[in-house]
Amino acid sequence: MPMDLIPAPGRIGDAGRCGFVPDRSTTITAAPGTEDTERWLRATLGAAFGLPLAPGAGSGTDAGHAGSTAGGGHAGSTAGGGGTVRAGNTVELLIDPDLAPEGYRLSVDPESGVRVAGGGAAGVFWGAQTLRQLLGPDAFRRAPVTAEPHPGIPALEIEDAPRFAWRGLMLDVSRHFMPKDDVLRYLDLLAAHKLNVFHFHLTDDQGWRVEIKRHPRLTEVGAWRARTKYGHRASELWDETPYGGYYTQDDIREIVAYAAERHISVVPEIDIPGHSQAAISAYPELGNTDVIDTTTLSVWDTWGINPNVLAPTDNTLRFFEGVFEEILELFPAATSPFIHVGGDECLKDQWRKSPTAQARIAELGLADEDGLQAWFIGHFDTWLTERGRRLIGWDEILEGGLPQGAAVSSWRGYAGGIAAAEAGHDVVMCPEQQVYLDHRQHGGPDEPMPIGFVRTLEDVYRFEPVPPGLSEEAARHILGTQANVWTEVMQNRARVDYQVFPRLAAFAEVAWSALPASADRDFTDFERRMTTHYARLDALGVDYRPPGGPLPWQQRPGILGRPLEGPPPNV
Repeated sequence: MPMDLIPAPGRIGDAGRCGFVPDRSTTITAAPGTEDTERWLRATLGAAFGLPLAPGAGSGTDAGHAGSTAGGGHAGSTAGGGGTVRAGNTVELLIDPDLAPEGYRLSVDPESGVRVAGGGAAGVFWGAQTLRQLLGPDAFRRAPVTAEPHPGIPALEIEDAPRFAWRGLMLDVSRHFMPKDDVLRYLDLLAAHKLNVFHFHLTDDQGWRVEIKRHPRLTEVGAWRARTKYGHRASELWDETPYGGYYTQDDIREIVAYAAERHISVVPEIDIPGHSQAAISAYPELGNTDVIDTTTLSVWDTWGINPNVLAPTDNTLRFFEGVFEEILELFPAATSPFIHVGGDECLKDQWRKSPTAQARIAELGLADEDGLQAWFIGHFDTWLTERGRRLIGWDEILEGGLPQGAAVSSWRGYAGGIAAAEAGHDVVMCPEQQVYLDHRQHGGPDEPMPIGFVRTLEDVYRFEPVPPGLSEEAARHILGTQANVWTEVMQNRARVDYQVFPRLAAFAEVAWSALPASADRDFTDFERRMTTHYARLDALGVDYRPPGGPLPWQQRPGILGRPLEGPPPNV
């Protein structure tokens, strides 16, 4: 069978005769440290093929024992009612510290079966994801679709490791809420593409999505809006249905645990000091009460940049310290070392008019309102650092100065990331012009609510996260890359799927694989491999944009978007 793997692995040894055929006697032998992958394989492949995948002899023993020949040692034993175990009919999982932490070696041999060795638990898991792809699209289903024996996979050896440590997707659940089960599904989709960071955009002007027990009105009031703009903000259409939703604290704990089992870090975002009207609508004292009557504000029902920002008062600081205390408890350091504080698009007009804000600028000896935002962000950088976390924010947090330990999400282009990296800050490259997946995929008239520049599958495949000319030292500060999904015009999961896929597959290969320079990448081969990958996405029920254009039900005729013409600027 063809090796249509996505993302492309570093090295594939020559395929030979059939090396592994899963059946009811197939077992899984798991060395210490690989138990999460063992559970995942049994749940996914077991369901897809209707197999028990019983524990093999040696499961739970040390890695040295697990490294013995899998086939001969198990011959003649039984596998939980599945019959006699054939030589070479086990999947062996083990840790090999000689490999990179997320690297893996996958070997398939008719004598010894399948062996997945990883430099750490994550490496074993990524190797198991590759095994699932090798087993064909039916391995992505939840129940068997055929009673025919699996044709098997050829003997081979794959060695692989990621290019970047940060391979992420940001999902905005504030503009349009995504129920918990849909979030869990997206974590599975990230894992299937070897992406390991889930940036969870939980708060904005249009809705507060996480339960904070000491401030219950954040969800009682801030999670609900009376109506919603339908289409771009210039559209005259409205959906008059009240809208909202939020995650309970136990929902969040479940999401974080589910991500951790899949070796995905979760980066929660609480957006401050801008994008805060939902919070101000719940607690009006958080706003600039000496400029406007904040008691008249409700959760925002349209899109764009909102002028209602947080007041730079001690009360506001104490309020959000309380918010972050609960956030740190919900998102433990082991899975969420970074906390995102937003910091973008904070309009300063109210601060310019506010006697309270101007008094604070004078008190602190700041130059201007940019300095006031830097002070605000710096306060929470210190607060988070004291609690063992790292602050990350959008590239506007560079304005007015940035604490040395803070990291930057470079979204307005490359420039912010270049400046941050050259100044010694860690950077995640996510430029709007390249990897904002809410931007349209085609220039045709049938694209639903078209937003932004045309970013085709090939455009995303040719995206290069490390800009040319960056010094070697600065390049070491590029942690990796991330695709962002803003959901103003995505009302439900199907619309998110349409915008995200298939482009996330191209992005995943950029983030994982050691590709040539942008112009030299073999997009023709990637497109060929996508033929098989579309079948995997079909099996997973992903409502991707077909190569030939949107299906009739995926279109939104007559709903105003905001298409931008021409190539995006390289900034």
